[in-house]
Amino acid sequence: MSRNVPALPDTVAPEAGFTVPDTTADIVAEVQTDTTGEVTINGATRTVTGSDEAGVREEIIGLVVETARTRGQSVLLQVSDEQGDWPLTVHPNGRVESAGPVVVGRHPKPAHTVPLPVQNSSPRPAVPIEADARTPFAALLQPPATETAAAAADEPDDEPVSLFESLLAPLAVAAEPRASVGGAERTPSLPVASAPVISMPVASVPVASVPVTSVPVTSVPVTSRPATSPFVTSPAAAAAAATAATSTTVPPNLADFLSSRPPAPTGPAEHGWQGAMRRLTGGLVSLAPSPTEQMQRSAISAVQRSLNGPRTIVVLNPKGGAHKTTATLLIAATFGIYRGGYTLAWDNNETMGTLGVRAQAARHTNTAVDLLRDLDRFGDARSRVGDLDNYVRSQGDAQFDALASDLDPAGAASIDDVAFRKLHTTLSRFYRVLVIDTGNNMRASNWEAAVETADQLVIVSTIREDTGYGAASLLDGLRQKGHADKVAQAVTVLASPSKTADEQLSARLHDHFRQLTRTVVDVPYDASLVGGGPLNVDALAPRTRSAWLQATAAIAEGL
Repeated sequence: MSRNVPALPDTVAPEAGFTVPDTTADIVAEVQTDTTGEVTINGATRTVTGSDEAGVREEIIGLVVETARTRGQSVLLQVSDEQGDWPLTVHPNGRVESAGPVVVGRHPKPAHTVPLPVQNSSPRPAVPIEADARTPFAALLQPPATETAAAAADEPDDEPVSLFESLLAPLAVAAEPRASVGGAERTPSLPVASAPVISMPVASVPVASVPVTSVPVTSVPVTSRPATSPFVTSPAAAAAAATAATSTTVPPNLADFLSSRPPAPTGPAEHGWQGAMRRLTGGLVSLAPSPTEQMQRSAISAVQRSLNGPRTIVVLNPKGGAHKTTATLLIAATFGIYRGGYTLAWDNNETMGTLGVRAQAARHTNTAVDLLRDLDRFGDARSRVGDLDNYVRSQGDAQFDALASDLDPAGAASIDDVAFRKLHTTLSRFYRVLVIDTGNNMRASNWEAAVETADQLVIVSTIREDTGYGAASLLDGLRQKGHADKVAQAVTVLASPSKTADEQLSARLHDHFRQLTRTVVDVPYDASLVGGGPLNVDALAPRTRSAWLQATAAIAEGL
């Protein structure tokens, strides 16, 4: 397809108020037969799609009009479809004009043809094309603002009319025009401003030479009665098309009605001096919540969001002492408190782990190994979450359960990848959120199986060189093993190992992991966690609980 478009004929004036650029088309488009098309603007090619070819043409013209408005001037467009090449001038106001003769398609399909000679200073032989073919881009064309055109009306069905007399739809005219076809004058019965843009093929009829006053064309099919054009560019026709499109819209359903509900009111402050003022005055003075309280409410809403099935969170760092077990318990506790249970903290160490030591004790000492041995008991669809009480450890007011790993130092049992998947399949039937603590061996099969089943990875590190090194090497290994997507969506949690952390190292860790994972959150040092004993959520400082709420909210956003 050539990008060079012939110059505008002398009889075609530019749209009033707009300038026409040089005659080389810098916008090229092509309409394919598979309801797709391509538009090249400033050397960049963009693919457009539509429900049919008409939709593709509308997309093309819409893009070009937007470009014309951006440039503040009319632009030249060369469009090709199976009918031929159409050089067009597109104005910022949406008006479309011919920019030269139409080049008929190079491979016309055999059909009845109608030769239409062109009246020109240097006549060329008429090129017959199929009379039953549509002329989509011709339907777009409108005469310049300086000209007027006549619409065919009240004529016999078999009377041939000029292509542009029947197709061109001017935006506005000063007076009712008259046109001459075959030596006879006709006056349209409708105002020209409301003339529809039309294009409809007719049966093959011989047509004599017809004068064309605005644009010379090579050969085109003629029309004799109005039809709907695949393009609408006049304001009246555009409004009619919008109304028709609206009338075919699928009616709203109950889900649409429910989604239109406004958000729930924020409610008065409950914390801070604003909340204290409300309580002291018995509600007579009711202040809005502070930004801190609003942030806390948003975090709670994120944790309580609906989940599409059970979700698995895997906590990772190959270095011991990196805060993994503590993070696992606190994430599970936050989910349990704000979601009302059905949360499990699971120690997936292949042998001995410490989550069972850090969790509240139960009347039994069973572990994941015991559950694996009795797993057949839970294959029945009638089994319930209460049947797991002899294997998991309830954490009271924290409203989550803990599943410990094998605690027998002399035992030979271990959990491999097959055993992990069996346990995971069963436990996912009873819990909505599974938070999995992992060991330090990245090569263990159960470690790799946990990563593969994870919906959200959590990378945990204290603000120390050694644990930071372990976390950084972990991400490199995960990316090399094909888990780059999960790494990019991971959450990094940086825990302060003391009351005063190394600010320079903290900045380095933030900078590194922010570039690799979705977000990085900080949690403070808390003296109640130093002893390493069973977790007591009530003993945590308010600042610590708030920080873990924000961290859990960030994790929930990835579920």
